[in-house]
Amino acid sequence: MFKETFQSYVTKVEQYLEKLPWSEGVLEKSMSYSLMGGGKRIRPVLALASADAVGGDPEEILPAAVSLELIHTYSLIHDDLPAMDNDDYRRGRLSNHKVFGEAMAILAGDALLTYAFEILAESNLCRPERQLRVIREVAEAAGKLGMVWGQVADLAGERKKLSLKEIEEIHKAKTGAMLTVSARLGGILAGGTEEQVKALTDYAQALGLAFQIKDDILDVVGDSETLGKPAGSDLRQGKSTYVSLLGLEGAGRELHTQVVKAQAALQPLEKKASFLSDLACYIEQRQH
Repeated sequence: MFKETFQSYVTKVEQYLEKLPWSEGVLEKSMSYSLMGGGKRIRPVLALASADAVGGDPEEILPAAVSLELIHTYSLIHDDLPAMDNDDYRRGRLSNHKVFGEAMAILAGDALLTYAFEILAESNLCRPERQLRVIREVAEAAGKLGMVWGQVADLAGERKKLSLKEIEEIHKAKTGAMLTVSARLGGILAGGTEEQVKALTDYAQALGLAFQIKDDILDVVGDSETLGKPAGSDLRQGKSTYVSLLGLEGAGRELHTQVVKAQAALQPLEKKASFLSDLACYIEQRQH
């Protein structure tokens, strides 16, 4: 049942993405190259499932959910740049800057970020007070207090031995902020109560850490073909990770702890959150 539901959410996202208008210009070709290049679509799926969990209609928040994928894609394009993680491959294909050049990759990322807020600001999305709240929260999660700060801290931590607490703070911002706001977006736009939104927030914060710990593990035990990007990049860049501090077994235990914590946070949502509970297990078991 989980796989079918997951695929139904992904299908909605892909169908919306395919309908986005793209010109023949090089900028939009660069944007589309990365946006339509595959991926798990975890962030929009999380938003749609969160809307479902509070009794809303996922179809009604689909544009907002898709905007999260545009922001995520922009972050990946910029992360792969030589000045950042310097990765030549993403999702089994050449990174954006290897195809279109560094300047165009930067501009494509910029354009995807701003396009996301164009979609979020559509006048018929939902009740204005909910819409304004979500626009503000997404901006904070993506910006200087969230994902961007996480990337800054991640770069600053290269070749340094960080504590577990420092690594956790980086991951809460770099990966967790956008996952958390994805769940909150779904709950808020679908009319969830503050108690329900709080439950989704606690769930997604633990899920974000679980996601990053699993990434740390896969960077060590995965292979580049399955991952769709170079394995072992954290080691080459001298990054402190959950694996480097705790070892593979210790990182695996911490991963499971965060998954259990995420599932426990869903208790106020009862059976409506069964998919979200299964999603946490999927994050723990994924191989790419």
